Amino acid sequence: MTSFTNAHDQLGELARSSRSLAEAFAAAGFSLYAVGGSVRDALLDEPRRDDYEIDFTTNARPDDIERLMKPLCSALWEQGRAFGTIGGTLRESSIKVEVTTFRSEAYVDYSRKPSVEWGDSLEADLSRRDFTINALALDVVALNAETIGVQTLFDYFSGFHDLQDRVLRTPIDPEILFSDDPLRMLRAARFAARFEMKIDPALEAAATAMAEKLTKVSAERIRGELDLLLLTAQPSLGLDFIVRTGLAQYFFPELPKLQLEQDPVHQHKDVLKHTWAVVDKTSPLLVLRLAALFHDIAKPNTRAISEEGVTFRFHDVVGARMTRQRMTALKYSQDMIDDVASLVELHMRFHTYKLGWSDRAVRRYVRDAGDLLDELNELTRCDCTTRNARKAQMLSARMDELEARIGELREEEDLSRLRPALDGVQVMELLGIKPSRAVGEALDFLMEIRLDEGEIDVEEAARRLRAWWADQDH
Repeated sequence: MTSFTNAHDQLGELARSSRSLAEAFAAAGFSLYAVGGSVRDALLDEPRRDDYEIDFTTNARPDDIERLMKPLCSALWEQGRAFGTIGGTLRESSIKVEVTTFRSEAYVDYSRKPSVEWGDSLEADLSRRDFTINALALDVVALNAETIGVQTLFDYFSGFHDLQDRVLRTPIDPEILFSDDPLRMLRAARFAARFEMKIDPALEAAATAMAEKLTKVSAERIRGELDLLLLTAQPSLGLDFIVRTGLAQYFFPELPKLQLEQDPVHQHKDVLKHTWAVVDKTSPLLVLRLAALFHDIAKPNTRAISEEGVTFRFHDVVGARMTRQRMTALKYSQDMIDDVASLVELHMRFHTYKLGWSDRAVRRYVRDAGDLLDELNELTRCDCTTRNARKAQMLSARMDELEARIGELREEEDLSRLRPALDGVQVMELLGIKPSRAVGEALDFLMEIRLDEGEIDVEEAARRLRAWWADQDH
C-alpha cells in the first residue's frame, strides 16, 4: 500500500504554482484542471524532476487557450495545436505548462497519427487517458490555497486506489484505448517498471491480442518510449512484459529470440533472464542501458555445440553489427549507435586477458574504449551474473586489478593521448612522401610502439621511423 501523507501539501503546491493561469481561465468562464503525471506524482509525493511540467485540460478551444496564456507566459509553443495543445512557460513560476482542449483520440486506419475531436466533458476526456493513475484531475479553478476538498480532485475510474494498490489498469476497455493509440501498450511497460506495478490481466490480454497494431506507430515514438523504460529503476519489469505479450516482435524481434531452448545435456544460463539482470544492474545511463540490452543479442545466431559444450563464438562482433542494424531501424542518432555498438563489441575484451595485464594490454584496452572506458568497465562488471560466489569473486578481483593497472599507468603517462608520437603531416615531411597508404602504415607502426613501450619523444620516433622506412619495399 502507498502512503499519501504529504498529498495535501503537494496538491496545494501544484495549484499555487499555476494560480495566475487558473484565475485567467476562471475570469473568461472556462474550466481548468491539472491532469496526468503532475497530479499522480503529487499524490505519490514524488520529487520534481528537472523537466517538470504541468499538463492541464479545459473546455476552452485552442484559440482561447492561446489568448489567455499569452500575457502570462514568457514563451509559447504551438506544435501541438492540431491536437488542441498550447504550451508555454509561466512568468510567475518559470514552470512549463501545456493546456489541452477536452478531447478524444482515435487512429484512422493505416494512419500513424491520431485524429482529434474536441469535447466538453471532463469525464469523457479522462476516460480516453491511458491508465487510471493518469486519469486523475485537480480543479485548479475551484481550489484555493487554503483548502483542498474532495470536490476538487476528480477520480472517475478509481485511479487513487490503483495507486495505493500498485495496479496498472485502463479507465475503459483496454482494446479501445490501444486502438486509439497503440503506443499505450509500450507505455504500460514503462509505468509498470517505473512504479513497480502489477499489470491488470485484462490489460495484458489486450496487449497480447493487439500487439501487431504497434506497426502503426512510428519508429521515433517507439524509440522514445523504449528509452524512457530503460531509464526506470527496474527496466526488466517492463521489458519482460513486451516480450511475453509479443510486442517486441514488431520492433525488436531479436529480444524474444534470446529465450534459447535448453537441452538436458548442453545447458547454459537463460540468456533472456541474464540480459534482464544485466540491464537492471547497470546505472541509469541510456548508452549503458542500451549496451546492456544489446550485449548478448547475437547469441542465438552464434550458438554452437562442441566438445567444450555450448559456445557463442564472436557473439560480440556479430552483436555489434546486429546492434547497428536494429538501432538504425529505431532511428537512433549515429553517435548513440556508434557508442552502443562499440560497447557491445568490446564487452568481452576483458576476458581475453586471463594471464594478467601487461602495459601493452592495458593501453590497447584504454585506447579501444576511448571515452566509453567507464561505461565499458561497468558493463563488464554487471555482465557477471553467476550464482557461483567463488567465480564472481574471482572476476571482480580481476576487474579490480585492471582498474588498478589503468590507474598506475595514468600516473606514469597520459592515457588520454594514446596516439603516435608523430602525426600524418610530420610523417610525410620526414619520409618525403605524399598522402598514400604508406602514411597510414607508418602511423600504425608508430602506434604499435606507443602501445608496447609508452610515450617516446619526437626524435626517437623519427629515428625509428626512418629505420622502418628503409626496410620497406617501396
